[in-house]
Amino acid sequence: MAFDCDILISGGGIAGLTAAAAFGTAGFDVICVDPAPPVVEKDAQGADMRTTAFLQPARRVLEAAEIWPALAPHAAPLQIMRIVDAGGEVAEPRVTREFDASDISDQPFGWNFPNWLLRRELVARLDDLPNVDFRPGTGTTSLFTRTAEARVGLTDGSRIRCKLVVAADGRASPMREAAGISVSTRRYGQKALAFAVTHPIPHENVSTEVHRTGGPFTLVPLPDLDGMPSSAVVWMDDGPLTVARASSDIASFEAEMSERSCHLFGPLSLASPRNVWPIINQHADRLCGERLALIAEAAHVVPPIGAQGLNMSLNDLACLLDLAVAHPETLGDSAMLEKYHKARYADIQLRVRGIDLLNRASQASSPLARDARAAGLNALYAMPQVRKMLMQMGLGVR
Repeated sequence: MAFDCDILISGGGIAGLTAAAAFGTAGFDVICVDPAPPVVEKDAQGADMRTTAFLQPARRVLEAAEIWPALAPHAAPLQIMRIVDAGGEVAEPRVTREFDASDISDQPFGWNFPNWLLRRELVARLDDLPNVDFRPGTGTTSLFTRTAEARVGLTDGSRIRCKLVVAADGRASPMREAAGISVSTRRYGQKALAFAVTHPIPHENVSTEVHRTGGPFTLVPLPDLDGMPSSAVVWMDDGPLTVARASSDIASFEAEMSERSCHLFGPLSLASPRNVWPIINQHADRLCGERLALIAEAAHVVPPIGAQGLNMSLNDLACLLDLAVAHPETLGDSAMLEKYHKARYADIQLRVRGIDLLNRASQASSPLARDARAAGLNALYAMPQVRKMLMQMGLGVR
């Protein structure tokens, strides 16, 4: 039986590109497709101005894909995770708690990177791998599977025969839909704004979540920009408010976001375009089908809290890669995929539920609910074993 490749990866976002690099580096023949060519320059139209914090376990995946050396010079370390409750009558901190990575590790919690830069370096890595065929501008249209193979139709009219299809094609995954795998979705009425800022007070490698109403306002360290300290911001709030802010004049926006940040880093200056995207909580009812594995947002979508989203995705990839490398002769068979489902499903469910609770607590608008949130933060932080467990779980360690 002649296969066109071992693995067809549907989706060329950060998770899909990383999967292509990881499986390619491990020696598998890979084809990776995505209907939208990646934007790999900061100032180009459509550039993704969000950032991704890779936590410690994710770095091991990047090292296995031999991409870490190219990324390391651009990393902004995340040494401390600071949570601030500012739910009082005025926008100022009333409870501040810090989780220091040195309490559990000799490394930072993680490292932050702009998404456009990640795409640039990942595409460059794929160019260096002769056994990886990256086809930007090509999408998937159909999936037909048998016990021994999968056949995937592409938008260019071709069909690919492979042993395993990896669906990394987003929250509306065409491959998941084609396999008939259902999802459970919760909507919050929230949207998120993502942008970069500069500020006069250095961040000192502290990632800060400020909770007031509507959702968290999170500042994540970036390398200095034009000689000024810089951070990536994700501001979650009710949808209509977020949409209005996305197009408000810069002076008004800077004044509002500086107040929302409690002026922790001084006045914030906008340093990038503002991107908007909807916030949902979603998980697939199964992580696999015949000759198909779901990873990343095809498998789970969570609000951007605690840097869990892409790190859960890379945990999916690490698990699938380990199974493939251990027994390449059974790549994509039902036993391998069932092991993948069992290894990842419970952890995904735990994190999806946990982030859902955190997000709903962050949305609190009544004084009573905000007081309860502050009291809960204090109580959790006061118990050393609980604090340590939360930090370990945040890193992907159970």
